[in-house]
Amino acid sequence: MSGSSGDTNTRLTFRRYQDGDEAPLPWQKEIFDADHTHKCPTYVQSAPPCQASCPSGEDIRGYLNIMRGVEKPPTGMPVPEYAFRRLAEANPFPSVMGRVCPAPCESGCNRNQVEDFVGINSIEHFLGEYAIKNNLKFVKPATSTGKKIAVIGGGPAGLSCAYQLMLLGHSCTIFDEHELLGGMMRYGIPGFRTPRAVLDAEIQRIVDLGVEVRLKTRVGRDISMEQIEKQFDAVFMGLGAQGGRPLPAPGADAPNCVTATAFLRAFNDGRLRHVGKRVVVVGGGDTSIDVATVARRLGHITQVHEQDRPEYVIQGRVAHDVAEISAKQGAEVILTSLFPIDQMQANKHEIEQALSEGIEIRCGITPVEVVRDSNGRATALRVADCEATLKNNRLDVKVKPGTERDIEADLIVSAIGQAVDFTGLEGFDNGKGMISADKNYQVPGKQGVFVGGDVIRPHLLTTAIGQGWIAADGIDRYLSGEALDKRPKIDTHTFDLRRKMVEKGLPVEEAPLTGIWGTDSSNVAIHNYENRSQKYVIPHDELFLGHFLYTPRHQRTVITLTKDQALGNYEERLESLADKEATAEAKRCMSCGQCFECDNCVVYCPQKAVFKVNKTKSTTGRYVDTDYAKCIGCHICRDVCPTGYIQMGLGE
Repeated sequence: MSGSSGDTNTRLTFRRYQDGDEAPLPWQKEIFDADHTHKCPTYVQSAPPCQASCPSGEDIRGYLNIMRGVEKPPTGMPVPEYAFRRLAEANPFPSVMGRVCPAPCESGCNRNQVEDFVGINSIEHFLGEYAIKNNLKFVKPATSTGKKIAVIGGGPAGLSCAYQLMLLGHSCTIFDEHELLGGMMRYGIPGFRTPRAVLDAEIQRIVDLGVEVRLKTRVGRDISMEQIEKQFDAVFMGLGAQGGRPLPAPGADAPNCVTATAFLRAFNDGRLRHVGKRVVVVGGGDTSIDVATVARRLGHITQVHEQDRPEYVIQGRVAHDVAEISAKQGAEVILTSLFPIDQMQANKHEIEQALSEGIEIRCGITPVEVVRDSNGRATALRVADCEATLKNNRLDVKVKPGTERDIEADLIVSAIGQAVDFTGLEGFDNGKGMISADKNYQVPGKQGVFVGGDVIRPHLLTTAIGQGWIAADGIDRYLSGEALDKRPKIDTHTFDLRRKMVEKGLPVEEAPLTGIWGTDSSNVAIHNYENRSQKYVIPHDELFLGHFLYTPRHQRTVITLTKDQALGNYEERLESLADKEATAEAKRCMSCGQCFECDNCVVYCPQKAVFKVNKTKSTTGRYVDTDYAKCIGCHICRDVCPTGYIQMGLGE
């Protein structure tokens, strides 16, 4: 076919519209055109569900990628040390949390859609042990801001907040009424779950940053809040909730009906050495499991003098004489729960351990009365069948009439919740036994006063650690005079591409205020890169799951005890992974939402449009790029990307 040069209406052309045609086609036809589209690869870093599920905000994907060898450490730094330092940006207690955290990150892990979750908690445990063994320290900033912050409470929230503030160059003083720091990590969890040498090492690492510590000092008694506010530029209140809640049943004021916090405090202080023959624990959470397993280990003695009754020790009157407890027998321990065993809040692993140790768990029952003798001591717990539902944090319990019966008991322990002691600080009580806080954990109407941990709402230790970090960030911005804006939707530590570029000595331009993104002519990132980690969690259906083969999980060795073996056994039950096992387990991570350098996109691109970035300019998250002049938008790179890192965006 030919046409005259002057006939513009019939001449062949690659123009999209005819002359005079200004109306665009429908967007579907605009994008798709036979064998190609005008959608081309973009590189989008999203948050993985493990991080979005982590209350302390750890960069889980980051330290797993370090352990597996995808992200390289700076020259001269061992891989486990670099992984530890990435982890500790959010959580300074990896060895403790690696033992006791119920690991919601593992429940959220996308690998559950393929087979079994990645053992994130076990790798955290390994890294914590590595840091202690190699005496790793935190690096103190070279300069100080001159600002002073008072931290009230030396538990996980207070220590986390002090740690973050010290790294920012501020000075911190911790006030704690106990003899030692640690809060519920020390006084609420038995030593066979958190070995004291491990806890002490991780606390000391924080104190070594220069934290001033004032022990046996209660704010509101030994020093007033008014004095604190005058002497310091800001205040963090991590009071904790170390008071227990008694049973809401008639007769619960019996002397041998005690709270779980008092019970565990007496045990962890070394004062409580035996319990009664029959112990009933009311609860269903991790604390109730701790009480029950401690009771199994303590056992009972046959000849009990009046002054040796366990309730007197728990109430702080006396301490058991070691000489009198040489011959002990196992206690019969029953744990009652409102909910079925598969709905109990306790860690599944801890429930299994309790059952193996001979602890009987009776579910679907509620206490209705404490039966007492003529002397006022409890002799049994009267219970009844029930139906319990929990909606919007509101518990509804319906008792089934006619199902009442008694469970004989020498000691009854209530593990149904915790309470805050506001003595001397009554003005902070919001009327619900807690302290109110905004999204930045600042107390409403109290400029410069921040709060975190169980005093907001009793929850996990890792939750308190995360709240301490967020509060520290809020305090830092408050001291700088910055507005305390809303926190990100996904409030976690995440991979920082600009930091990796700096580590490699690559030139880095200023990132846009709206977030990190790049273009083909930018040194912020790579061609069409965007970091959505603070606003988008990538689901499993955006991954290419077919890439991942079945790989059994490398599990830690767990020492399981029988009923007889548990008596008097205070040894740790959980062993750390070996170095090779931790590395192999990290390789099971699917790196959801971030490139892990599998080369699928390069190998399968039919146009050779996707290519590896030159080694002199590449780094983690900056591994592949696209030649848009070659790309036809076939989507194959997107389809074979295992991590969902490659998305398709409009382009030319």
